[in-house]
Amino acid sequence: MLVTRETDYAVRTVLFLARNSGRKISVTEISREMQIPKTFLAKLLQRLVKHHVLISSRGVSGGFQLAKKPSEITLLDVMEVMQGPAGINVCAIDSGRCSLSSTCTVHPVWVDIRKEVEKRLQKVTIAKLM
Repeated sequence: MLVTRETDYAVRTVLFLARNSGRKISVTEISREMQIPKTFLAKLLQRLVKHHVLISSRGVSGGFQLAKKPSEITLLDVMEVMQGPAGINVCAIDSGRCSLSSTCTVHPVWVDIRKEVEKRLQKVTIAKLM
């Protein structure tokens, strides 16, 4: 499983917002502080808002902040928003996409690994990273 640059930026951004809770932070400030290209950041912020990880408000005093407590947001939550289900093989995510999943001896291994990765990511909250 590969953690994409977009996912890495999203995790670091959520962590930055958690460390600065209590205030709304603009795209410009996040971009500057996190050294993430502003247009790239704006797209990932909107995705996090759409999936209720962040909330946004417009206007002069607008910006972004967490939609939940840092203890309620996990690495798995952020990762799934940014790149879909955790998995190292397509058949481990959706056995219907593999005609061999019922007879393949490796399939259960991929599924077990996916489940373990998900468990680990689910245990790590943003609060634990602060």
